[in-house]
Amino acid sequence: MSNVRRATTGDRRAAFVIVLHSMWRRAEGKFALIVLALWLLIAIVSLFWTPQSLWATDGYHVWAKPSAEHWLGTDGTGADVFSWLLAGSHTNLVIVLLTVVASMAWGLLLIAAMVARNAALASSSVVVVDALISVPTVLIALILAVPLGASIAVIVIACGFGYGLNLARVARPAALLASRSSYVESALANGASGWRVLISHVMPNILPVLAVQLSLSAGTAVLAESGLTYLGIGVPSGVPSWGHSLATSVKLINVFPLTVVWPGLIVTVVVVALNIFGDVLRDAIDPVTNPALREIGGER
Repeated sequence: MSNVRRATTGDRRAAFVIVLHSMWRRAEGKFALIVLALWLLIAIVSLFWTPQSLWATDGYHVWAKPSAEHWLGTDGTGADVFSWLLAGSHTNLVIVLLTVVASMAWGLLLIAAMVARNAALASSSVVVVDALISVPTVLIALILAVPLGASIAVIVIACGFGYGLNLARVARPAALLASRSSYVESALANGASGWRVLISHVMPNILPVLAVQLSLSAGTAVLAESGLTYLGIGVPSGVPSWGHSLATSVKLINVFPLTVVWPGLIVTVVVVALNIFGDVLRDAIDPVTNPALREIGGER
């Protein structure tokens, strides 16, 4: 038994290295990996250090241009823009991670219902998903903002709910095909539970679809944070985020455009990197498009 476990662990490690190497070989993969690695590094560093205190303001130097003291200038309160953008990186990272987890959990739950052996449950689940998928995420956020107020929870719940529906709808055909395969029938005949079949047999077959959809959810979550914060129902006032930096500077975009350029540029680059990451990851983890993965099982 221990030999099997070591072999399985070795296979997973080898597969991880192959996937990472396959992504790094592509120019767009390098771009995505570098951007996301920098985002993670900056988010960690900003927890302990920023060039200026977030609460240090200078009323005599509001909307100041970039200088040695303020690398990206100041905002309308005289606060350092660069420091707020650094601190906002970890807020947005937390929002993205929570949204991805929420949408994946909700999406997998819906997929399990949509491919269930019970025909009534499967068909009714498809109808419910098709009905709910038309509800805008902004409307869900507005409804949630009534009891919760402006908070990160509003963004995560609204986006997780909406993106989970999209994930289930897109992944259903592949999940349905996998759930009716011979090896799933064999697993069920041997007493495997429905959830074990879903995790062990169905999920590996829909990983390419999950990779793309979750990366799209991550990128859209960054945009949703900016939009909902601008509407006043996203990140609460006083909490640093890229959306907060955009919301506070966009009012005077015609007079001080640079303060809008920086957060807008960061959001654009990160969203593009997340979308590219999903596409590259899809090709890297699919044995059909990555023959190196097929060789792992054949080496023993």
